[in-house]
Amino acid sequence: MFIPAAAVAQTRDEVTIVRPPQATLVLDRDEGLLGEIGPQVRNWVRLVDLPPYVGQAFVATEDRRFYQHDGVDVLGVMSALRDNLVRLGGRPRGGSTITQQLVGAMNLVDRREISMSRKLREAELARALERRHTKSEILEAYLNYINFGHGWFGIEAASRHYFGKRAADLTLPEAATLAALPKSPVQYDPRAHRAAALRRRNTVLRLMAGQRYITEAALRSALAQPARVAPDDGFSVRAPWVVEWVRQWLAGRYGLTAVNTGGFVVTTTVDPRLQEAANAALERGLARVESMPGYRWPRYGTPAARATAGHTPYLQGLLVAMEPQTGNVLALVGGRDFRDSEFNRAVQGVRQAGSAFKPFVYATALTQGVLPTTILQDAPISLPGGRGQRYAPENSDGFFRGPITMRDALAQSINVPAVRLALSVGLDSVVATARRLGLTTEIPPYAPTAIGAADVRPIELIAAYCAFATLGAYTPPRVVTLVQDAGGLPVYEAPVLAPAQVLEARVAFQLVSILQDAVERGTGTAARRAVQPEVPLAGKTGTTNDNADVWFVGFTPNLVAGVWLGFDRPQSIARGAFGGTLAAPIWGLFAGAAYRNLAVPAPWQPPPGLVAVRVRRRDGGYAPSDSSDATYTEYFVEGSEPTARGIAQRVMRRLRLWSPLR
Repeated sequence: MFIPAAAVAQTRDEVTIVRPPQATLVLDRDEGLLGEIGPQVRNWVRLVDLPPYVGQAFVATEDRRFYQHDGVDVLGVMSALRDNLVRLGGRPRGGSTITQQLVGAMNLVDRREISMSRKLREAELARALERRHTKSEILEAYLNYINFGHGWFGIEAASRHYFGKRAADLTLPEAATLAALPKSPVQYDPRAHRAAALRRRNTVLRLMAGQRYITEAALRSALAQPARVAPDDGFSVRAPWVVEWVRQWLAGRYGLTAVNTGGFVVTTTVDPRLQEAANAALERGLARVESMPGYRWPRYGTPAARATAGHTPYLQGLLVAMEPQTGNVLALVGGRDFRDSEFNRAVQGVRQAGSAFKPFVYATALTQGVLPTTILQDAPISLPGGRGQRYAPENSDGFFRGPITMRDALAQSINVPAVRLALSVGLDSVVATARRLGLTTEIPPYAPTAIGAADVRPIELIAAYCAFATLGAYTPPRVVTLVQDAGGLPVYEAPVLAPAQVLEARVAFQLVSILQDAVERGTGTAARRAVQPEVPLAGKTGTTNDNADVWFVGFTPNLVAGVWLGFDRPQSIARGAFGGTLAAPIWGLFAGAAYRNLAVPAPWQPPPGLVAVRVRRRDGGYAPSDSSDATYTEYFVEGSEPTARGIAQRVMRRLRLWSPLR
């Protein structure tokens, strides 16, 4: 039996009402319920904060002479005895008052014991409570102590789970539905036995009218209301990894005992509609991968995929969505099945980033003044490696393309030019860029790092892309905005952080322009196809060696999201598994659903100091009068753009160099 620590005073002279342990509530940004933390689901609510008809419904049903007796209703006991004698052999009717029920709910007596001595002790303690407390205090405690079924204790928990609202917002028919439950939480469960619950609710309403707590007009109106309960046990959306993340954050700040028993109310940044979209997109996308021809690993939900000791042999995934201007985490899915594994792969995990790391290389180059039209060499290269080995990076398709513009090298996610570029601008500089954008894991300054060989924490990688979406401004990710104590007083309010400008705005815009190409005509087209065409979109795929990790991190001006798929113990997902074919479609499913609710943002605009020039796609050459598909608009930092005069001067210099007179 669970015995609250508060209910230790059991002598007649000491008995008093003490608040029991209360769960911590975790709410979404709209104050919908995400979850509760603690061994018992209960949150205390004051009687004065409830509509009057809530307490009246219980009094009318459970103890009509509550305001007249001293804790024991002698008339009620005599009536119960008479009825039980008349109905010999039937179910006995109790005569317990609300105060006596409270004594039992507080575990001051064991109500499972059927004996005269228990009844006498219960009556004695009930009278002692009445001498020490007012009727309002007793009714308030009763409403907060009693069991409403499903492990939900107290009127606040019952209201949230049965109706998806605070007890302060209960309607009269809802209050009557809950007042039916003390008689039998199982028989009158409005979720499982709707017809029986409705009949009992209507009985409660008629009792209230008969005792003049409500008018005949209010009775008729309430009786006409259909019986409704909140879907999904009153949770706004399922977000177990968010709740666990919040629990760990709170425990580090206030201690686990306070979190489990203190009744904190935590408001998070989670958008329930985006969280639902994230849940659905990841679930659907993972099932799609497992149904692909040639997939040979245990499929989720089959006997072969049964988890053991927290290890899941089936394909895992994560999805994180953020608001780039604030760092607010709008949705987070840290795995596939929280019951199998509570490990939060988004926050606690580290994985290789693959090509999703390349934007840090290119941002470094652009910062150093390298032009987007610079020609890079996609040709074999052999570098000194560890232990006397040589490192020879390859492209995913096994081909080398020769000269290629920096824009196309990133948009097409070509490996060898990225390595060459990183060596040119300095690997220490690349690491420094990643650090400025919020990556905290160890990033060694070695050539393989340029194409994502270093481990990263997924939420940090995704948050780094926020600096691209905002044209250079970075704010760390956050999930908690407000913590209130059980009395409603704030004990923590998230500070308003000024974003740090970690990239020069012109550089960030140049990079965004290239990453827009990556989704329009590069490796991320699956994401672009799934999202409404009016939504401006950019992003980058990522795939690691042996196809063990696949990524897509995409962004718009008002949304950044990242998807990862892989196994907890890294192994190849499938032959030909790439971020563009597995992760990008999931990202597209999520973003397409998200923009059915989010406002479509205006496209990124080039900041001052950038010059738009028409150039050839093939080699980045100046082509001001060519508007064909063979050309496009490139953006140059003012003073670095190609001009007709500059081209003529370069031609003349070359002619002089070639002159036979020299």
